[in-house]
Amino acid sequence: MRFVVFGFTVTASWCNGHATLWRALCRALSAMGHQVVFFERDAPSHAAHRDEPAPAGCDLHLYASWKDVLPAARRETARADAAIVTSYCPDAIAATDLVLAACLGTSVFYDLDTAVTLDGVEPRARAEYLPPSGLGAFDLVVSHTGGHALDALRERLGARRVAPLYACADPRVHKPAPLEARFASDLSYLGTYSADRRGAIDALFVEPARRRPRDRFVLGGAMYPEDFPRPTNLLLVPHVPPAEHPAFFSSAGLSLNVTRRAMARWGWCPPARLFEAAACGAPQVTDAWEGLEAFFEPGAEVLVAKSADDVLAALSRTRAEMQQLARRARERTLDEHTADARARTLVDLVTEE
Repeated sequence: MRFVVFGFTVTASWCNGHATLWRALCRALSAMGHQVVFFERDAPSHAAHRDEPAPAGCDLHLYASWKDVLPAARRETARADAAIVTSYCPDAIAATDLVLAACLGTSVFYDLDTAVTLDGVEPRARAEYLPPSGLGAFDLVVSHTGGHALDALRERLGARRVAPLYACADPRVHKPAPLEARFASDLSYLGTYSADRRGAIDALFVEPARRRPRDRFVLGGAMYPEDFPRPTNLLLVPHVPPAEHPAFFSSAGLSLNVTRRAMARWGWCPPARLFEAAACGAPQVTDAWEGLEAFFEPGAEVLVAKSADDVLAALSRTRAEMQQLARRARERTLDEHTADARARTLVDLVTEE
């Protein structure tokens, strides 16, 4: 099959989860014998942080303006078995018009930001990537979020056929790595700063650091403000590129996941980091959200924390308990939550009558 994608980015992973997901899907689809053509606008913010300028598994069209790329986009869309427009694509409206007019295969909207989409359905707050008429013209809408969000996409935005396509790990990239001293920690957290995660990070990461002064806490991520609390045993690593994620996760005694508030409110939206850390063999503790048990078994494959006390209890577990937790989560991830599994799901969805 030939997939044509009009997306946000596949070349720059800085402060977004789109790039790593698409890199994994492109590699998986290519390994299955499919072709992927990816159209990405050459935005200055991406150009400044482009960490994979030639992603494997896709034919990349990096363009300066929609007008310049339109002939190639029209040609590729007409040849596509599936043409996909994603959330936050800067030319989503124009790309949607093209896909609906020219694609003879399956037209798809892939919402990697469903919580943002659904929170902005009112005209004043409407996401710029949403067509004015909603999503009813697409043959298929796939969502990074499952559960109640799928009903909301139907009811609020007119989507006719909706299915989840969750985050994943790429075993080609995410696998156990040797411990690196600069990342070594009793508890680590990897994630770009977000104001709506601040309270949870303070409670589940900073407060345990204050209460365990002899332990080492490593925080990886960009855009943390100057006033972010930093106990002396908390190390901030301003940016951890994707190639170093395996070492970061593998060097942690315990890895923390904190879900953004909007995602947690809808539930059924597992962050990619949860699968990536599991694939790297890191034991994990996560905040609670609806649907978690569909991806990992709480207590057996992942620990759940609602307070600093819960995190401290997790840190007090034996090494053997942690190893068993990590082993089970890794096995579950490799069985169910890989890029290959998601790619097969996508192929099945676009070929389903």
